[in-house]
Amino acid sequence: MPSASSASRFYALGAIALWASLASLGTALAHLPPFLLTGLALTIGSVLSLPSVLRDRAAWQVPATTLALGIYGLFGFHFLLFIALRHAPPVEANLVNYLWPLLMVVLAPVLLRGVSLRALHLVAALLGFVGAAIAILGARSGATSASGETWGFGLAAGSAFIWASYSLWTQRVPAFPTAAIGLFGLVSGLLSLACHALLEPAAALSARDWLLVVLCGLGPLGAAFYLWDMALKRGDARQIGILSYLTPLASTALLLVVTGRPLSWTIALAALLIISAAVMGTRAR
Repeated sequence: MPSASSASRFYALGAIALWASLASLGTALAHLPPFLLTGLALTIGSVLSLPSVLRDRAAWQVPATTLALGIYGLFGFHFLLFIALRHAPPVEANLVNYLWPLLMVVLAPVLLRGVSLRALHLVAALLGFVGAAIAILGARSGATSASGETWGFGLAAGSAFIWASYSLWTQRVPAFPTAAIGLFGLVSGLLSLACHALLEPAAALSARDWLLVVLCGLGPLGAAFYLWDMALKRGDARQIGILSYLTPLASTALLLVVTGRPLSWTIALAALLIISAAVMGTRAR
């Protein structure tokens, strides 16, 4: 019988493997309006909770504050990320977005009771900031010079903050079943589709688009949420934070392949600094 900690690591690694594909899928679908993409993927992902809900209708009965937190996390994170991938070079924006495991460590003393911030945490935060700065400056000194790059990097940082704070705040609200993640996704998806209908032009999806949207919904915007929630409920968030930094390695490598970009020294150095910062921060006691 596996221990709770080993089960937590297994669930976290499953979520990490799925999230590694998120930036690549988002880049491949960048021609779709962001509200539409977010809404379709989240709605599809919510379907995965239906078997649990059919067995127990109470699985979706959560307080309004908990539902609001779920919408904040799932809707806010992905909407900002998908816009960031449109306004900044995807590889560098992806690295900035993956500051969220480090932010989990830095924000924990602020958002959780009984957690303190050590000097090593501050050093780790500085390393992570330097890594993000190198990613941004490296992109701006390259051949690509989009006018909205600064805006895009700001959105990537905002999405990182949302996911870090959401992950921590789920430990402060009343306990809820993992199946409730499906309710978060469904409400967030319908809200996003309503915004699409009101604010964005209509878009026609090709067969390839639908295939990628379904993959996005069932994987990084679906099953990954449930696995992440199960990991947080069973394990130490600091240890999960260490594992989380496998994600930017895998995600950046896959994104480089998809976009056809070579591995530059700025990307490699930024990734090294950000990952080192997370490991340092989560090891501090």
